[in-house]
Amino acid sequence: QVQLVESGGGLVQAGGSLRLSCAASGRTFGTYTMGWFRQAPGKEREFVVSISWRGGSPYYADSVKGRFTASRDNAKNTVYLQMNSLKPEDTAVYYCAAGRSPYNSATYYRESDFLSWGQGTQVTVSS
Repeated sequence: QVQLVESGGGLVQAGGSLRLSCAASGRTFGTYTMGWFRQAPGKEREFVVSISWRGGSPYYADSVKGRFTASRDNAKNTVYLQMNSLKPEDTAVYYCAAGRSPYNSATYYRESDFLSWGQGTQVTVSS
């Protein structure tokens, strides 16, 4: 099982940027689809983006498309989320997650598609 640790969260003004990182343990990181989810206060956790083990075009939620960019560096066992043009509604705890099965090229977007989760990092966007 992959263990995940997120970092990079913080407080930023609307319109600003943050870059989240998710460091993974385990030699098989490069074989799993990785995802980012977020949970705002009083709301359910929601999908943000997934990026396949092949590192091809990520799959984004409509709410972040054009503002967020996901990438991965398999040599560093790390996945990134660059967040630009942040809005107050982006305020949430952001979680990274590793897919259930290796070498799976399906598009992942459901919580049930992911097996391992990080502890989350808080992102707060002030207006």
